[in-house]
Amino acid sequence: MEKLKALDQELFLELNSHHSPFWDSLMVFVSNKFVWIPFYLLLIVLLVYFYKRRGALMIMTLGASVGLADYVSSGIFKPLFERLRPCHEAVLGATVYVVEGCGGRFGFVSSHAANSFAIAAFLCFLLPARQWLLKVLLVFWAVVISYSRIYLGVHYPGDITVGAAIGTGAAFLGVYLYKQICQRYSFWR
Repeated sequence: MEKLKALDQELFLELNSHHSPFWDSLMVFVSNKFVWIPFYLLLIVLLVYFYKRRGALMIMTLGASVGLADYVSSGIFKPLFERLRPCHEAVLGATVYVVEGCGGRFGFVSSHAANSFAIAAFLCFLLPARQWLLKVLLVFWAVVISYSRIYLGVHYPGDITVGAAIGTGAAFLGVYLYKQICQRYSFWR
């Protein structure tokens, strides 16, 4: 386990060491959860427009997926593991490039990664194969948000990886729930 933590720290220091004013501003922007509200609203409108009642069910089960991912990452993992964020580590603190504040004390796992991957994976699992470009863009979006957390100095790559896995798992459960409801209740077909 110690070897894994050391590798995670090394990878973090490498990924966190390259900065410029342009990228600093962009990563702060990308990491701000409020910036994405218009995107989420557009997503809701498009799902309802194209899928009607099923779109409303998609939104509800997608919301449940994100809620589950957020609860597992912030409500269970962070208090259970109590792993300090890199910017709070006494040993690393001086070498970490923190762009804008450090955030809460504990960082394992990244809620940003869990939530963005819950959205991206949910839609990737559910959308038809012909929507491959949209799927690629959604995964790219989730990866950029996740990487921004390393760039900003607040999460290790391991925090991101496990957060992405939690989000993907929550999305899988949300899609399963969506399909079960559609099969059982004709109203949603």
